[in-house]
Amino acid sequence: MSFREDGHLAVDWAANYLERVGELPVLAQVKPGELTAKLPAAPPEHGAPFTDVLHDLDELLVPALTNWQHPRFFAYFAVTASEPGILAELLAAALNQVAIVWRASPASTELELRTVDWVRQLLGLPEGWHGHIEDTASTSTLAALIAARHVTGRNAVVCSEHAHSSVEKDARMLGMELRKVATDDELSMRTDGLELDDVAAVVATVGTTSFASVDPVRELAERAHAAGAWLHVDAAYAGSSWILEEERWSQDGVELADSLVINPHKWLLVPMDCSLLWTARPDEFREAFTLTPEYLRTADDAFALADYGPALGRRFRSLKLWAVLRCYGAEGLRAIQREHIRLASLFADWVEADPDWELAAPLRFSLVVFRRKGSDEENQRILEHANASGEIFLSHTKLSGRYVLRLAIGNARTTEDDVRRAWEVLNR
Repeated sequence: MSFREDGHLAVDWAANYLERVGELPVLAQVKPGELTAKLPAAPPEHGAPFTDVLHDLDELLVPALTNWQHPRFFAYFAVTASEPGILAELLAAALNQVAIVWRASPASTELELRTVDWVRQLLGLPEGWHGHIEDTASTSTLAALIAARHVTGRNAVVCSEHAHSSVEKDARMLGMELRKVATDDELSMRTDGLELDDVAAVVATVGTTSFASVDPVRELAERAHAAGAWLHVDAAYAGSSWILEEERWSQDGVELADSLVINPHKWLLVPMDCSLLWTARPDEFREAFTLTPEYLRTADDAFALADYGPALGRRFRSLKLWAVLRCYGAEGLRAIQREHIRLASLFADWVEADPDWELAAPLRFSLVVFRRKGSDEENQRILEHANASGEIFLSHTKLSGRYVLRLAIGNARTTEDDVRRAWEVLNR
C-alpha cells in the first residue's frame, strides 16, 4: 500500500482508539515480561506491510498499555493528548526538522519563540522573559541548576522536602549538594532559619507532586536574591492553571523568579513531551550553555535555542503547542480546567461527607489527597483492588508516614460520571 493509504489507516486507528479508550482497562492487565515473551527475540530480516504493524499494535501492544488517555486515569497527574496536538505530532514527524541553529529550521525556531510567548501572556507572566521548550521538567530544572551554578559559582541546592524527585536527581547528576527543608502545616517550605549564603539555587514549587502544595515563592525569592542565590520555580503541573484569574493566588512572587518551568503536556492538552522554560536572565543563561563549533557558525545565530539548554538537536515541538492554542483558544482551555477543578471539588465533598473517609491534605487545583479512616494496610489494599479492576487508576503517596490516596483530574474526556464511578469503585 502507499504512504497515503497507510496514513489513512493510521489516523482511523487513532480515532477509533480515542473513541473506545474508555472501554479498555485503565491500568495494563499484564505481568512484567509478558509482552517481551510475545515479541520476536531477533530483528526481522525482511520487511512487512504497515498493516502488519497495526495488527500487532492491536494484538500485542494495546493489551500491555496503561491508557493515559482514559477518562478514568486519575493517577500521578492525569494528562490529555488532544486531537490537534496528535495531528501536529504527525506533521512534525513528516517535516522532521532538526533545529540545531536558526538556519537549520527558521520556522521551528521562530514559532517556538512566539508560541512560548503566547503562553507567557496567557499565564500573566512578566514581559521580557526568554522562553523556550525542553522535553520535560526534569530537563528544564537541570538547565536552571546549571545556569545557577554558572552564575553564582556555588554548589548547593535548597528545596522543600516535598519537591519533585527530579530536583534531587538533577543535583546528583551535577554533583551538587542538596539540602531539603521541612514544611509547615500547609505542606509549604518553611523559611525560618533558612541560611542561603553559600547556596547556588533555591527551588520553590507551585503544586507539589504529592499534595499540590505551594511554597512561599515571594519570600523565598527575596531571601535568595539577598543572599546572591538563584530562584527557580517548578510549576510544572499547577502553573498552567494561571490561565484562570481565580487560580493566580498561587502565582504570588513568581514575577521575582530567575527561571520558571511549566509543562503544557500536563494540563494544556499538548501531547507528551512539551516543557516550557523561561528565564528572567537570558544573557547569563545563554553564557552557561553557548558552545558553537565551527561547523555551526553562521552570521544569523542570534536565535539559536541550543544556547539556552543542554540539547543541540531540537524537535519541532512548538508545532503541537501552536496547534492546540489555535484550535482551543484561551476560552476553550479555561473551560476545561474549570471543569476539572469543579470535579475535584465534587469528589472532595463526597469524601468529607462520608464518616469512613477523610481528606489528608487541603484541596488544591484538581488534585484530591484522601484516605479511608483505618490502617495503611487497608488503604493500600483498597488502592490495589481498585486499580486491578481496570475501571480506574489512582496512585498513592505518604504524608507524615501515613499511606494516602491521590485522585488527579486532568483528562479532557473525564466527566462527572467518571468521577462518580471512581468513588463507587473505591467504596466497593
